[in-house]
Amino acid sequence: MERLPIVAIVGRQNVGKSSLLNALAGRRLSIVDATPGVTRDRVSAIVSFKGAALELVDTAGIGLSRADRFHAPVERQIQYAIESADLALLVVDVQEGLTALDRQAADRLRRAGKAVVIVANKADHAGLDTRAIEFGELGMGEPAAVSASHRRRVGELMDQNVARLPREADSQERPLLVENVGNLNGGKTTFINALAGEERVIVSEEPGTTRDAVDVHLRREGKSVILVDTAGVRKKQRVADSVEFFSRARAEEAIGRADVVVLMIDVQERITEIDKRIGGMIEERKKPALIVLNKWDLVPEGMGTGDFRKYIDRAMPVLSYVPILFISAKEGARVWDVLTVAEELHQQAGVKIPTADVNRVVQRAQAERSPGTRSGAKLPKIYYAAQSRAHPPTFQVFVNDPRSFAPDYVRFLERKLREYLPFREVPIRLALRARRGRSL
Repeated sequence: MERLPIVAIVGRQNVGKSSLLNALAGRRLSIVDATPGVTRDRVSAIVSFKGAALELVDTAGIGLSRADRFHAPVERQIQYAIESADLALLVVDVQEGLTALDRQAADRLRRAGKAVVIVANKADHAGLDTRAIEFGELGMGEPAAVSASHRRRVGELMDQNVARLPREADSQERPLLVENVGNLNGGKTTFINALAGEERVIVSEEPGTTRDAVDVHLRREGKSVILVDTAGVRKKQRVADSVEFFSRARAEEAIGRADVVVLMIDVQERITEIDKRIGGMIEERKKPALIVLNKWDLVPEGMGTGDFRKYIDRAMPVLSYVPILFISAKEGARVWDVLTVAEELHQQAGVKIPTADVNRVVQRAQAERSPGTRSGAKLPKIYYAAQSRAHPPTFQVFVNDPRSFAPDYVRFLERKLREYLPFREVPIRLALRARRGRSL
């Protein structure tokens, strides 16, 4: 499978690896918390330095206790990141000095035969730079003194090393960002791993295993896709600590930046208030979305999809226009259909409609149903309408007085624009604007 050059961020716990990823990416990706071992999965981001696209990968801290229930899968994640890397950034703590675990991490990278840069982190001011010399004892070249939390000399770090990476042969096409959200234990992680063809994130029967939102880069049929696996969303009253708080905030932030959202639901479970809240966020942000009913392999034979579709429509009317897919992530059944539909939805949301066609639809809608008159308001008049942007399809409807139009009539216009224009499966945004003129 085609891929970008990979830079792995490696080191023991609590040296600032996640802070370094966030600083290099320019946004909060990994959860940063004083608790050692917060990062469990390989958390990644696609970034660009001097025109070169690359994938930054944060890893869990080396040295997790063997008694920890996540020791084995975490170690597999670290090893895979090291083996996949074109360049490894070995992060150490300049304030604590060289430790036995730092030596262990260096030996591990040396055995893997990887190009390594030692990043002496927490050099918060110039007076700490000289302490980085101690890490030259590891025999991996001159250490780079930086402060990830203060963004000090972070840009220089990659400027000096990006030339060592292989160049991507393909064009720098913007990847499609597909966000995978849902309740706890709906199978989101298994779905990501089925698509990636590897244990890209840790799969566990224990709810809440995934804390970070994990970016997985794929190339399929020449197209670039980033799949984001988020932490399962909990009820607000169950958010007990800062890690859980940032997990939820990260999931909500990821919906905002997504091109397409996949709402994954366990087909065996009833729709919950959390599912409905996620659906509300999707509609509020006007994101193209699809509902994926996972674990279809566990549904008894003879049960069809029709009843499930009716149930979803009743339980989540706010997403009644959204397509529904039935998959089995565990068996890999129809998982690639999810990406196919996601690409189609993104294309659908990008369509631009000529103004004349928009106005014909608005005229047709008025013929079907008059705006009516609200008590004490002016007689409502529509002058004309036009599409002002795509992603999401956004329409401006110019009227004599927006206050004259009841909210249900505005929703009626939205439905008709979706029905008569090629936006049947994506959300649209409609705004009324006051303007003088002749009505349609």
